[in-house]
Amino acid sequence: METQYNTNEQEAARQKEIMERLKVRIAALSESLGRPLTYCSVCFGCQMNAKDSEKLEGILETIGYVRTESEEADFLIMNTCTVRENANLRVYGRLGQLKKYKKKNPNMMIALCGCMMQESLVVEKIKQSYRHVDIIFGTHNVFKLAELIERRLDAKGMVIDIWEGTDEIVEDLPSERKYPFKCGVNIMFGCNNFCSYCIVPYVRGRERSRKPEDILAEIRALVADGVVEVMLLGQNVNSYGKNLEHPISFAELLRQVEQIEGLRRIRFMTSHPKDLSDELIAVMAASTKICRHLHLPVQSGSTKVLKDMNRRYTKEDYLNLVSRIRAAMPDISLTTDIIVGFPTETEKDFEDTLDIVRKVRYDSAFTFIYSKRTGTPAAAMEAAADEETVKKRFDRLLSEVQEIAKETCGRYQGETVEVLVEGVDEQDHRLLTGRLSNNLLVHFPGEKELIGTFQQVKLTEARGFYYIGERK
Repeated sequence: METQYNTNEQEAARQKEIMERLKVRIAALSESLGRPLTYCSVCFGCQMNAKDSEKLEGILETIGYVRTESEEADFLIMNTCTVRENANLRVYGRLGQLKKYKKKNPNMMIALCGCMMQESLVVEKIKQSYRHVDIIFGTHNVFKLAELIERRLDAKGMVIDIWEGTDEIVEDLPSERKYPFKCGVNIMFGCNNFCSYCIVPYVRGRERSRKPEDILAEIRALVADGVVEVMLLGQNVNSYGKNLEHPISFAELLRQVEQIEGLRRIRFMTSHPKDLSDELIAVMAASTKICRHLHLPVQSGSTKVLKDMNRRYTKEDYLNLVSRIRAAMPDISLTTDIIVGFPTETEKDFEDTLDIVRKVRYDSAFTFIYSKRTGTPAAAMEAAADEETVKKRFDRLLSEVQEIAKETCGRYQGETVEVLVEGVDEQDHRLLTGRLSNNLLVHFPGEKELIGTFQQVKLTEARGFYYIGERK
């Protein structure tokens, strides 16, 4: 195990050497053009992808590229998602558009990475139909971007570097944070669950946990740089630490993170219900830093459908878990994911989903119509309901979720709470937007100098999924 750790340190050092070489080349090209070289970063998908994009942007900034929002940049990188097949179609559409930009700018490079690139059929299609793409890599070797750029500059042809899996975790590299005051921190990679509808284990690989000392060192460095809130990231954080040489539970990791001075808030996602322990509930209940919000995807309220989904818990297991969580933390905000129209879902199964929504009373729910994902077991299952029936079910669920959420989210009206100010309200620039511990947003009058600080805000008016407030 120690050898692997040293290897990863050496790999980080090697990538930094490549970045130093590239700095010189990019500076020379920039000088010859009489302007800085620009990059545009486009990210689809989950928080894991967003974190990967911060790393990619950090590398590009380090070697001398300057950020732009225009896709006519000198370097365009698209970090792809493949959870739903229509996400792939969106990427192909964008690639067609980018071809004309590249004709106008011979210095332009296009890089594709992320989950979609882990599919061999996708890579073959790009090789055949989108020859203007320069670099293709996947989810396991994000840290190699500088090396791949150098190879492309030397080779003058398409560079493809896809790994089927890895034990390597190379984290000690630049990262361009979206917010100076909050940040995601990877604690593990991959997934071992193989839910029957999900492509993630096939494209993200098996679970690999980072050493707790590396995670703690990263968070301490972030706090020293002004971060007050961290989001611990993993496909299933509740199974963190099981594959380490010296196993450690996620609850114990949280205990250690809580000890870091200067850190004010701790969030995490995603939690798989089957692995959420009583130890974790106890740690959360006793904590002064872990936010009062838990995202707990149920996916379906039907025990039969849950079995077909390979979720490995029953409706009763889930409700029992919610009961234990609420007993320990009556003020907890629960959110979830729900899939409507899974192939084996009948009307009775759907009624079970409505029942669980009514019993749990979520603060919000991400609701999806099932989307067939080629390569997963569910894709071969025969649909029990037609599209029109599924759409009607979806609308019924959405109506139920929204009605309940309006009531549950409004329960704090009139209270004064601590809010982390995150930015200027996009709809009304006279207002600031802040986030409560329970993840709800509040908009209130204030000056932009307050961004990144904690403020006491009175929640004067509940408006469904957010509040209007005033600073105290």
